[in-house]
Amino acid sequence: MESTVSSSADYFPLVIQAVVALGFVITTLIVTHLWGPKIKSKTKNENWECGVESEGNARFPVSVRYFMTAILFVLFDVEVIFFYPYAVNFKALQLEGLLAVILFVVFFLIGFLYVFKKGALEWEK
Repeated sequence: MESTVSSSADYFPLVIQAVVALGFVITTLIVTHLWGPKIKSKTKNENWECGVESEGNARFPVSVRYFMTAILFVLFDVEVIFFYPYAVNFKALQLEGLLAVILFVVFFLIGFLYVFKKGALEWEK
């Protein structure tokens, strides 16, 4: 029976592939920097959106409520991802899995109630 112990020689093709990939990236960055166009003008440096000339300043203040809503959406949306493994294995996880999911939901409901009570979901005050 053969031994399954790996040696450093087994990793040699992986090292070669990593070196080639890194070399390609570095070479591409250097060559495009050296051979790329170096024309600078006011027109070239302006921002364009779909061929339409921009108007006004792009740096305007955005309400913190917008960011809070976005972060909360991501937080509660990602929560759903954690239900998938339970849904797939709910028979195998039995009562212990059910209690873990209930505890998980309770923690998120407590967080949601806290956010709701603080008024983070209210747009107008």
